[in-house]
Amino acid sequence: MLVSACLLGSRVRYDGRAKTVADAIVDRWRAEGRIVAHCPEVAGGLPVPRPPAEIEPGADARAVLEGRAGIRTPAGEDVTRHFLAGARAALATATEHGVRAALLKESSPSCGLHRVYDGTFTGATTTGPGVTALLLQDHGIAVFAETALEAADAHLRTPPGDPA
Repeated sequence: MLVSACLLGSRVRYDGRAKTVADAIVDRWRAEGRIVAHCPEVAGGLPVPRPPAEIEPGADARAVLEGRAGIRTPAGEDVTRHFLAGARAALATATEHGVRAALLKESSPSCGLHRVYDGTFTGATTTGPGVTALLLQDHGIAVFAETALEAADAHLRTPPGDPA
């Protein structure tokens, strides 16, 4: 299970904080040696702390992956290359470790699954995944938000190829 490092207590978020998920399921995964921690943004070369960044208004992760849109800071700095490098690093890490699923931080332009911030830096969100979540899904890796621990755990416990 590839897990966003911030969910495991690593202080890697843009603001230098973690978003630790304290749950028996995560504790069990850790004890079983199932967790592969990864922060795409740090892996992509961004520092901690760093300015927040969002996918351009009106665009989505697919457009970013296809080079038709970018990810910018409030000051307008284009940090797209870091997010793309981080997404590729997450995929490489997942492949290297035989990962079948990922538990990622919702709302992030990298890790969001169901929603990401909308590019206006107002706290508003839009539906759709971040670039890392989408790239992992494109390569057959099941992605779960941190609020779906039970579903992620059930997926891990289902043998590969089992339709259950």
